[in-house]
Amino acid sequence: MSHERISTPKEQAAGLPAVASSLKHVFGKAGVARGTKALLELNQVGGFDCPSCAWPDPDRDRSHAEFCENGAKAVASEAMSKTIGREFFATHSVAELMAQSDAWHDLQGRLAEPMLLREGATHYEPVSWDEAFAIVAEELRALVSPDEAVFYTSGRASNEAAFLYQLFVRAYGTNNLPDCSNMCHESSGLALKEAIGVGKGTVTLDDFLEADVILCVGQNPGTNHPRMLTTLEEAVEKGVRLVAVNPLKEAGLLGFAHPQHLRGMLGNATPLASTYLQVKVNGDMALFRGVAKALVAADDIDHDFIRDHGFNYDAYRSLLEATGWERIEELSGISREQIEDLADLLGAGSRKVITCWAMGLTQHRNAVATIREISNIHILLGAIGRPGAGLCPVRGHSNVQGDRTVGIFEKMPEAFLAALEKQAGVPVPRKHGHDTVASILAMHEGSAKVFFALGGNFAQATPDSAFTAEALGKCRLTCHVSTKLNRSHLVHGRRALILPCLGRSEEDGGQFVTTENSMGVVQSSQGRLKPASGHLLSEPEIVARLAEATLGDIGNIRWRWLAEDYDRLRTWIEAVIPGFDRYNERVREPGGFYLPNAAKARVWNTETGKANLSAAPLDAYQTAPGRFLLQTLRSHDQFNTTVYGLNDRYRGISGMRDLVFINPQDLTELGVQPGHRIDVTSHWSDGERHLRGFRAIPYDMPRGLAAAYFPEANVLVPVGHVAEGSNTPASKSIEVSITPARD
Repeated sequence: MSHERISTPKEQAAGLPAVASSLKHVFGKAGVARGTKALLELNQVGGFDCPSCAWPDPDRDRSHAEFCENGAKAVASEAMSKTIGREFFATHSVAELMAQSDAWHDLQGRLAEPMLLREGATHYEPVSWDEAFAIVAEELRALVSPDEAVFYTSGRASNEAAFLYQLFVRAYGTNNLPDCSNMCHESSGLALKEAIGVGKGTVTLDDFLEADVILCVGQNPGTNHPRMLTTLEEAVEKGVRLVAVNPLKEAGLLGFAHPQHLRGMLGNATPLASTYLQVKVNGDMALFRGVAKALVAADDIDHDFIRDHGFNYDAYRSLLEATGWERIEELSGISREQIEDLADLLGAGSRKVITCWAMGLTQHRNAVATIREISNIHILLGAIGRPGAGLCPVRGHSNVQGDRTVGIFEKMPEAFLAALEKQAGVPVPRKHGHDTVASILAMHEGSAKVFFALGGNFAQATPDSAFTAEALGKCRLTCHVSTKLNRSHLVHGRRALILPCLGRSEEDGGQFVTTENSMGVVQSSQGRLKPASGHLLSEPEIVARLAEATLGDIGNIRWRWLAEDYDRLRTWIEAVIPGFDRYNERVREPGGFYLPNAAKARVWNTETGKANLSAAPLDAYQTAPGRFLLQTLRSHDQFNTTVYGLNDRYRGISGMRDLVFINPQDLTELGVQPGHRIDVTSHWSDGERHLRGFRAIPYDMPRGLAAAYFPEANVLVPVGHVAEGSNTPASKSIEVSITPARD
């Protein structure tokens, strides 16, 4: 492990250090031959889709190294040839494994065979696949109601696996299909659906190169989706103005040294953001309300678009006129002059504006209203449905958007359910199911008794860690389909199962699956590596055999027949979901195909038939005097809850994760020296939650704010603190007090 060290944060991302880090992880974990083969197939036509972020591949002219540092880390983790099975679990008890770090868990190797933790046992033991499926089926059939089971999904699942999974769950009789979208871009989907009728982005990679202005809001592409930096660099070099809106100064928004170009290899970076607005945490709604106020006051808006396509403009204009600048400046932390300068930039010229955002916007109480405010700006400018303009929620996991498209949602619309019912020949429930937060509450109160997860690390990804652990512990059975050991296997119910599956990089009998990226492109993904273990099954086969054991073949559904040939699954998807016409034919074309996007064509599938302006009251989370607003974030050495190492290179951190970033002046007022230990307490209506003995790290950020890594800081996030409307955990605005650590 790295030695603990704090250094000056970087002012540029990538370059030679990114190359060195990539090769160290790939060759160190997967070996030179296996690692090189994996990298050469990664994101290539005919290869496999990166198991990391959802940033799209170029439609044309792909590089031979079409991956980033974090993609390489994800592939290295998955492509490990080292395995763990019966000997490993016989040696290590659950308690011993629980005491180890998440980074240690990831280093142990690929899961090699199904494992069972019997009631009262201290160690997992091997179990046959048939017995494992029989155990889950027995528990599911014993429930009083199908709604007593919860079926979680990670964004890693392919379209084919996810479609078959939701088919099984609905044929079983419930819509309890929480997924990782509930914790990330649920707010985006709801806001965009209300505003423009499509819960997805409206741009392509080509639009970035035609834009005049790109806004990056509440996101850190250098760590969370580094391949985006290549697109941003190319756009900036074409004259596009990049504006960063983010509380923390982040290297990936300041500059990019392209690791595949000689200039970048030599450490010469392209400056990215020409304007950097360090907005207060949760001050984004106020910032964009100010931009809208300035645009309307200057009459710098697209009246023709508003007349032909907009709805509710008069009410919104009245709201803007009634909102004072003093309030806007107070809540946003940005001056009127800076806001008016941004409005001038956006309104100038062709109004080709793209706004990108991620978790920095979606995980607040007012997240939906904030994203609606961004939509308002685009409606005022007519910056939707024209080249170089549009809305771009940047998805985190590589197929999280595809999973939602094919039915992983607790509230799918009637048209989808009716089509699924017709295709399957079995009744499909209409009652809305549990999302992630509702599932935690249901397990905690005992109304949900079986938890099944298709991928992911539920115990670490979710809020209120102690409360969630108690909820999982009350289940009769917890079961996880996984590639690697993670903490969710150790936070278990009365009985627990681990079902090991193929990784995306591994051969699956010559078949390919499909995924959908952030920009609505559906493409093939075919693993090329030899499976880490001969006992691994594909996710579709696991779902099919579980469904067969639980329900048997019913209606028109022949589970194993569907899973034997993924073309059959794609034919079913085509029959149920609009936009997948000639699915099997089109997905075999290089680069795949774009799903239709009505809003991009200026067709508004909203209740009004228009693009709706929102007139929500201005809002921001306000803490009690003397308290801080804390947000959770990733380090550079992790992807979601998978921790690859203990370094955060761009923020100047080595060898540690138990830390809190704070403004230097705030540290002085607290009487805390940099690097010294502090205690953090979150405050909510149901009581307090604590982190003890974390280190205080000074960082360039607005006063009154704090930031800490997840999953470590998830213990501070109250399960009841959620975004209004989307029910997404508000992990980016947690009210905390900070004191010097107790001795």
